[in-house]
Amino acid sequence: MSTYRDFSAPIGSRRATVLRTVGTRERRSHLTAPRVPTVGIDIGGTKVMAGVVDADGNILEKVRTETPDKSKSPKVVEDTIVELVLDLSDRHDVHAVGIGAAGWVDADRNRVLFAPHLSWRNEPLRDRIAGRLAVPVLVDNDANTAAWAEWRFGAGRGEDHLVMITLGTGIGGAILEDGQVKRGKYGVAGEFGHMQVVPGGHRCPCGNRGCWEQYSSGNALVREARELAAADSPVAYGIIEHVKGSISDITGPMITELAREGDAMCIELLQDIGQWLGVGIANLAAALDPSCFVIGGGVSAADDLLIGPARDAFRRHLTGRGYRPEARIARAQLGPEAGMVGAADLARLVARRFRRANRRRVERYERYERFAQARRAPQGPA
Repeated sequence: MSTYRDFSAPIGSRRATVLRTVGTRERRSHLTAPRVPTVGIDIGGTKVMAGVVDADGNILEKVRTETPDKSKSPKVVEDTIVELVLDLSDRHDVHAVGIGAAGWVDADRNRVLFAPHLSWRNEPLRDRIAGRLAVPVLVDNDANTAAWAEWRFGAGRGEDHLVMITLGTGIGGAILEDGQVKRGKYGVAGEFGHMQVVPGGHRCPCGNRGCWEQYSSGNALVREARELAAADSPVAYGIIEHVKGSISDITGPMITELAREGDAMCIELLQDIGQWLGVGIANLAAALDPSCFVIGGGVSAADDLLIGPARDAFRRHLTGRGYRPEARIARAQLGPEAGMVGAADLARLVARRFRRANRRRVERYERYERFAQARRAPQGPA
């Protein structure tokens, strides 16, 4: 709660006059953002999803395509983004574009400093996309946009201290406190996936070894299944038969599907991923002490096959367990569209600034036109 006081006159020994009190949420800028449709784009390691989203978080239309090969230039991905936006603009009145990028975004939310699963290094994504589209553009980390969506419309509603963990190709993360995304001094806060949990462990695309996402992510899940299948392990016979011996066809969704059908190996793999997830969550709880963890991303579709073991491991490893309040662990409600919805909702903030700037330009133009018309008007007789 914040208090507004009138300091226009000397106070002296008198108490300040309280004009009004406002809750934190009343002052949050999203409440005054224009209620206009915007496009949200979620760029992952395997797919690019774009959609038109209204001010209540409803998806009016969405399109999806595969992420261009990461060995290609960043311009290929930028071309894909522009094509998707232009396609949606043919059918919708788009006022702004928000982009959730799987990488480190600078504090100005312009450059993607580093994307482990894409060929982006210090890429001025916002300026390049804005230069090709006639609308304002906002860029943020994809986990930040997903966390924002869950806080606004999903599992994190009502939470003032929320940590989002996204399990996809890797692990993304975001921190929200009192309705604000905490980005850190340089814009790269929340990169939980690259915490080292096993010194000297599996090599990560970031260059280090033993990163958390090498043990609890979609890539980790598929790697373990393929290794067992390649070794012709007896426990892998079910999945080997399912892919007819083509081990490279094993995917995360397939493992989840087989686990639901009772495949023992797939169930155990998801339990392992969940236990590593719980260990990392316990570490984050010790450092950040949030009231809620929201688990999203494609791997979270495994639901209790994953979240159940994560909760158990969290309780076993939580510092001060039994003597402190326990954070809630919830599965994200918005599914794989969360990053897209959050990016679109955040874009409404830049749409507001764009509309204000346009309004000022229009007002100046109208004043100029009135002045010009007055000068062109015939003068009466002297």
